[in-house]
Amino acid sequence: MRAVVIEGAGGPDVLAVRDVPEPVVRPGEVLIDVVAAGLNRADVQQRRGLYPPPEGASSLPGLEVSGRIADAGDSAFAVGDAVVALLAGGGYAEKVAVPAGQVVRAPDGVDLVEAAGLPETAATVWSNLVLQAGLATGEDVLIHGASGGIGVMAVQVSLALGAVPHVTAGSTAKLGIARSLGVRTLINYREQDFVEELRSATGGRGMDVILDVVGAKYLARNVESLAPGGRLVVIGLQGGATAELDLGMLMGKRASVAGTTLRARPVGEKTAIMAAVRDHVWPLVASGAVKPFVGRTYPLAQVAEAHTYFDAGEHTGKILLVMD
Repeated sequence: MRAVVIEGAGGPDVLAVRDVPEPVVRPGEVLIDVVAAGLNRADVQQRRGLYPPPEGASSLPGLEVSGRIADAGDSAFAVGDAVVALLAGGGYAEKVAVPAGQVVRAPDGVDLVEAAGLPETAATVWSNLVLQAGLATGEDVLIHGASGGIGVMAVQVSLALGAVPHVTAGSTAKLGIARSLGVRTLINYREQDFVEELRSATGGRGMDVILDVVGAKYLARNVESLAPGGRLVVIGLQGGATAELDLGMLMGKRASVAGTTLRARPVGEKTAIMAAVRDHVWPLVASGAVKPFVGRTYPLAQVAEAHTYFDAGEHTGKILLVMD
């Protein structure tokens, strides 16, 4: 089969499409004929040599796919079923083997190519905003990086839950995406201090939940922006991994800070998360409250161009790789 291999650590030029052996399907797994794969920041970090796959996972990049069941094994799926899957690796390929619990049927009414952009974003958002932070109706939530795949999903899920999203992004065009979804507090982090803007938006109370992809650079200001009992969930380290934490402020607010990753979680946890996505997010997709947001698609052969576009930092929505 054709697949993308990483020929050393570096820029997009280290990505190459090669013929590789098809994956071996182990007990408890299914084999998927891939239709499309999502491009995620984790893939970029792996390409750069900064985020190796978990032990036992495929060395090929790609954390989410859509496709059709080619070998159902002993699962409840049937050959030909349209599905999406959350992976630890291996998605940039024509076929992928994945634990059956990490596979769910594609949501009704969604094009199967576009569906490739849903599993990783939906799993990340639901597991962090709901399962981890317990976001509830009426609460204020800050979403950093609101124009990317995770940001758009987080805004839509927050609104569907009856929460009040506030967002940051780096340009007027990117903020316009959040505005089109119904967000009122739009903060250009290049020109505005999000702490002050949030204080004004909430009458000084602050955020009940913050979903952060930046990390160290924003830690102090995120904690400052929390409301009493607030919950900060860090899911990315684009702004570094090490920073000082004002424990006095954190304790005074009775707030909490959690850091999570999705890729390295055991199969049992991923199975539970994907079941929650199927049971709670897919009905929102069916109702139109949550929609996939695809920025661009590229054929697999243009994987280097897709990564170059992602690296430029101007993309919005999901970037997808489509099999021929």
